[in-house]
Amino acid sequence: MKKTGSQILLECLQLEGVETIFGYPGGTVINLYDDLMDTPINHILTRHEQAAVHAADAYARATGKVGVAIATSGPGATNTVTGIATAYMDSTPMVIITGQVPTPLIGNDAFQEADMVGITRPITKHNYLVRDVKDLARIVKQAFHIASTGRPGPVLIDLPKDIQVASTTFFYPDTVELRGYKPTIIPNPRQLDKAAEMILAARKPVLYVGGGATLSDVDKELMILAEAIQAPVTTTLMGMSSFPSRHPLSLGMLGMHGTFYANMAVTNSDLLIALGARFDDRVTGKIATFAPNAKIIHVDVDPTSIKKNVRVDLPVVGVLPKVLPGLIERLQKDPETLERVVASSQAWRNQVQEWKEQHPMTYKNTKATIKPQYVIEKLCELTADDAIITTEVGQHQMWAAQFYDFSVPRTFLTSGGLGTMGFGLPAALGAQAAFPKRQVIDISGDGSFQMNSQELATLVQYRLPVKIVILNNNFLGMVRQWQQLFFDKRYSQTCMELPIDFIKLAQAYGAEGFRATKPEEVEKVLRQGLETPGPVIMEFKVAREENVLPMVPAGAGLNEMVLS
Repeated sequence: MKKTGSQILLECLQLEGVETIFGYPGGTVINLYDDLMDTPINHILTRHEQAAVHAADAYARATGKVGVAIATSGPGATNTVTGIATAYMDSTPMVIITGQVPTPLIGNDAFQEADMVGITRPITKHNYLVRDVKDLARIVKQAFHIASTGRPGPVLIDLPKDIQVASTTFFYPDTVELRGYKPTIIPNPRQLDKAAEMILAARKPVLYVGGGATLSDVDKELMILAEAIQAPVTTTLMGMSSFPSRHPLSLGMLGMHGTFYANMAVTNSDLLIALGARFDDRVTGKIATFAPNAKIIHVDVDPTSIKKNVRVDLPVVGVLPKVLPGLIERLQKDPETLERVVASSQAWRNQVQEWKEQHPMTYKNTKATIKPQYVIEKLCELTADDAIITTEVGQHQMWAAQFYDFSVPRTFLTSGGLGTMGFGLPAALGAQAAFPKRQVIDISGDGSFQMNSQELATLVQYRLPVKIVILNNNFLGMVRQWQQLFFDKRYSQTCMELPIDFIKLAQAYGAEGFRATKPEEVEKVLRQGLETPGPVIMEFKVAREENVLPMVPAGAGLNEMVLS
């Protein structure tokens, strides 16, 4: 049977198991949107194309499926760029479909033409410009395969309008064969043997867990490994929720705003076992002083990430669901030896516990003003373990990472690599669309929230009961903190001098809003907001110049933290 290009695309999406997509229509995708009405695919109309991509991103992170977003050509397509770059930096599996002017007009500066292949080449895992409708089904199959295998990432399909209306016989391939794209899935057994030997020889091991653990759903294997060798576990921002933060072996997050004990453990370790992490600058601080006495085992599916930033003693290329069981099997072959090794590292665990007791994550509470950390703690106390937390980017993001306890995988969705303000609200939208009955909460700052506040309309339209916690200090808080500490309190353009009435804003969109201005009002507002049906804004007027601590200054080592 012959089908048009738009019909073929939609049929391919259904064959890939796509149930929900996010997008915004326009002239070059009007045929696609017309045919969409004849499919069972659930489409959510966001109010901005950037938000559509963030929503698809969070949908993918929360479910483990490939997220899908659609935009029209020109400005619609270029509006997706920030969302695509966010997904690329955080390795989110996504397929983005953009409309394009008809193929005869490409390169002629036609109305709403933009070279999306050229624009997105540095921020996609791969991209396509479809020039023949006969290639479309194959391209879609390849796009989903590339997005979801190896190190995941976004793939863009630029689809000209004339290709959407052209017809051909539909055939969807069962398999994908791409010359030059053969991700290493199975690790080299000899490397696993060496890794097991290094672990058994270590006396101060630390597991350093990144976003790869979250993406590959290895929380059970990670727990088995950590408990088998009794090694302290620290996670990156993207790795949080892959290991329960209340577990005795948990060190929380490491790096610039990591815990004192995580940073000290890494600095003093003799073996660092990196699992699905990329040693970015926010984690390492000064490279010369990062884990100076440790041998490093680096496990990653992406060989280009290994040795890119730090020296590595043992590279292991492969996916964590294959690496961890093989490593655990080798370590458990000789229980008596493993028991002796665990006993020999007891002094190390005692030292780590001492650091925890000396410098716990804390803050100075007060009856005069609301401390943002207190709001996060209360929120954690009042929400279920399986609540999905999204954040914008800034101080509130770090406080969420520091003071909210995560115990269920895929429940912390945040922009790590790119640090995209405006991510949290559309991300919460995408997560809620994926799980309508789960509690989804966006923790936001007053600055970040305004980047994509228009998505309140989407929440109301689709009855998505996202709860939004705004920590309002009338500042661009993180930049202000740097200005305070390193620029003599010269607050250049970081003061939000015109306060926004977020309660009225919520009401204008048809949502509910509640506000707390005193510490004694915090719990009441949280309870009220969480119990109110539908989308809700909960605004907290917090201490204006509260800082995120600990903090490793730029260019300093992890053991050079500012603690107060």
